Amino acid sequence: MAMVAVGGSIGTGLLLGSGAAVQIAGPAVILTYLAGAFLAWIVTNALGELASAHPAAGSFGLYADLYLNPWAGFVARYGYWFSVSIAVGAELVAATTYSQYWFPSVPGIVWVAVYTAVLLLINLSTVGSYGRFEFWFAMVKVVAIVAFILAGTWLLVGGRTVSHYSADGGFFPHGPVAPLLAVSFPLFSFLGIEMVAISSGEARGAKEIPRATRMMIALLAFVYVGATAVLVGILPWNRVGISQGPFVTVFEVTGIPAASTLVNFVVLTAALSGANANIYAASRMLFSLARRGYAPAKLGRLNAAGSPRLALLISGFGVLAAIAMEQWAPQSAYLYILGASLFGGMLAWCIALAAHISFRRRHTPAQLAALPMRAPGGAFLSAVGFAGIALAVASTWWVPQTRITVVTGLPFLALLSLAYLFARKRLGSGTIST
Repeated sequence: MAMVAVGGSIGTGLLLGSGAAVQIAGPAVILTYLAGAFLAWIVTNALGELASAHPAAGSFGLYADLYLNPWAGFVARYGYWFSVSIAVGAELVAATTYSQYWFPSVPGIVWVAVYTAVLLLINLSTVGSYGRFEFWFAMVKVVAIVAFILAGTWLLVGGRTVSHYSADGGFFPHGPVAPLLAVSFPLFSFLGIEMVAISSGEARGAKEIPRATRMMIALLAFVYVGATAVLVGILPWNRVGISQGPFVTVFEVTGIPAASTLVNFVVLTAALSGANANIYAASRMLFSLARRGYAPAKLGRLNAAGSPRLALLISGFGVLAAIAMEQWAPQSAYLYILGASLFGGMLAWCIALAAHISFRRRHTPAQLAALPMRAPGGAFLSAVGFAGIALAVASTWWVPQTRITVVTGLPFLALLSLAYLFARKRLGSGTIST
């Protein structure tokens, strides 16, 4: 469970998106990722507590149904489904970028098609097979990034490279507000932590959830904060971009023979792992919508391997976004898809935190004490997390790279609300089956 969540989180948000965050915040991007890690920790604890009480597919959509209202459950599920489906496209665009490092003459659309076919085959297998594959997929990138952190620390502490924390404009080259404006990037990076809750319905028992949750958030916090700290220490912040993975650039600068080729392979694996985990999460969310009655009943059926095949295939529509952006806007494809994906994911996180606040109010201290996992800070920290995420999403208006998040987000929420009214009407007439 932990490695599925890690697989969904450590993808292009760190390995490619960190370059965009560095361009905004400079070396102070370390503070940006610390803030993102804190908000992700709050969400993880809230979801872990809810999942330990209600382990089920659909996770925060179910929690919204139980502790808020049907509208919240509907928009959380569909918002998240759209977000992670689109995120598959972002991961595939990144995988194409990494592949063209070796084969620049091969069209990006070819790589998208090949990787899509492989990922669909993996996800159509049994849940156990998928879990084992994703475990090793995620393990490759975790080991590699930890090695990067240790090697980079050795270079910095041993004086084998010049520290760039205060060079080229200082620690805050764009002012003290800039790190806050870049928080949307680490939030997108941490999008995937909720997979511990999503996969809880397929866990052996509720006792597995606390261990998986603690393991996942500790590992992710170390990886994200440590990697960005090393990145801006070794490499001048104004040399970091998104046309090539910043971690590949670091090893090219240090001059370690063939290291950039190895790192490029690792970040390619990371992008494919992220896409793999996102397809899994999207298919389970659409499956949950079908079981709730908010999507055609056929999407709630499992194949012989225990996989929701039709829901899986439909959830792959993010691939179409990747193909379209690769054809018409290859240089900015990643950032556009990231921005479009962010709103739905953060909407789901905010609804999950609101559901956790309601959950806490409805249960006695004795009932909460009996849970396998408790969220530190309780409802208070969930309220803090809700406010922090809302502010981070609002701040995207002042960041050209992510402005699409707020520009498309509010109309998207309005569209989801209209769809909910239509679905409720059909449910009331019995047209949709559960």
